[in-house]
Formats: sequence, C-alpha cells, structure tokens
Amino acid sequence: MTGEPASPDFHHGHPRVAARRRSHCRAATLSEATAHIERLMSLASGDEKHDPSAHSTLDVLWVLYDRILHVDPRNPRDEDRDRFLMSKGHGPIALFAILADKGFFPVEELSRFETWQGILGGHPDRARVPGIEISTGSLGHGFPMAVGVALALKAKGNSRRVFVLIGDGESNEGSVWETALLAGSLELPRLTAILIDNGSSTRPLGNVAAKFAAFGWSARTVDGRDHDALYAGLTATDPARPTMVVAEIRE
Repeated sequence: MTGEPASPDFHHGHPRVAARRRSHCRAATLSEATAHIERLMSLASGDEKHDPSAHSTLDVLWVLYDRILHVDPRNPRDEDRDRFLMSKGHGPIALFAILADKGFFPVEELSRFETWQGILGGHPDRARVPGIEISTGSLGHGFPMAVGVALALKAKGNSRRVFVLIGDGESNEGSVWETALLAGSLELPRLTAILIDNGSSTRPLGNVAAKFAAFGWSARTVDGRDHDALYAGLTATDPARPTMVVAEIRE
C-alpha cells in the first residue's frame, strides 16, 4: 500500500505558500530547491544552529513538507492534519527554514534566531513556533511521544499519519529501543519513523532496518539525499505495522 500525497487544498494549494513557491522555490532541479532552503538557513547565525545535524535532515524534511504532509500553514492545529514530530531536537534550523518557506511564519524570523525579539530558539518549541507539534531537545523523548500521538489518533478514528524523525546518535538512548519494541506490537500502520544515519552514533548500530523489522516494523534503508527514494519510502505503508525508513547520509 502507498500513502496518499497531501490534498491540493492544503499546503500546495494555499495562496500564500503557492506564491512563495513561485517566487522562491520554482526550482528547475531538486538540488536548486534544497539550495534555496540552505540560503534561508544561512539567515540564522550562532553556534546553536548545529549545522551538521541540521543539514543531515534537510532532504528528508523537504520531501516531507513539499510532497507528502497534509498540513495547512493557515491552521497548523487543524485536527485533520498529519503530524510531524522532530525527536532529533538538536539543530532544527532546517525545519525552521522549511516552515518559514511554506508560510507557517515570516521568513524574517530566521534572522532573529536565538534573540529575545524572535520566536526561534535552539530547539523546537511548540509554545512559540507555529507548525511545531512537540517541544524537544532531550534525546529519546519525541519517539515515544509519537507512538502516543498515533495511539490517540487511532482511538479517535482519525486516519491522518504520524511521522517522527530520530537520529542515530539519539538511538544510543534506551527509550528509542523500548519504543521500537512496544510500537511494533501495537498495530500502528499510520506511524512512520525516519532515522537519520549520518554516522554520529558513539556506538555502531549495525543494520538498523533489520533490528526494527525484528521488532515487528516494516523497515527499509534509503539514500537520505535521494528525493525520489525518500518519497517512495515515506509514502509506503503496511496495512498492520508501523514503518521505519533509515535515511543514510554519507557525505
């Protein structure tokens, strides 16, 4: 089974976003599209940008927000929305740049990153930033929260999807593996986890996809810079199991 792309009346069709896409993101190639987001990221300054961490997530986030997520920047709390949770809370500047590009808040906020005058800090903050689902930073917290969100939507009969992004370094936390074991037995086909494997783990993780498959997940490994491969992996779902997409970054 494959997941459905965002409905045309959501972020792709919203006039504010469409205009911004025409003026900024009508890129001839995918590399030009991500280069535009990198330019937006450069508007922010300071060591807390965590540039390597942020750049490792850039392509996954772009594919999600440009091609997959059913979200409305005019109403980011609409109950009929997909949920994206960034458990890998360090280095959210790529996420902030994409949210600004899609119209969740003004691009000018990027230049006020980590200032008293701005809304953007060193970690995602649900209370301050439109489009952020959970406040994260402490590693290993967002993944179990995503399972809770998926369970709540299932109980409500809401079929929207839940995506959560975790890191390989974050996967040194025991809560990641406890969550993987639990979620694999709960029949959560609308839950998709993305693990960014950029070689930052302090311990070798081995074949991550095989480990998640052993816990009952539908799991695959893709090139984390290949937008078509990411799209295929992130839109594929299993009728009874959650999905894990390991996005390898080798640069």
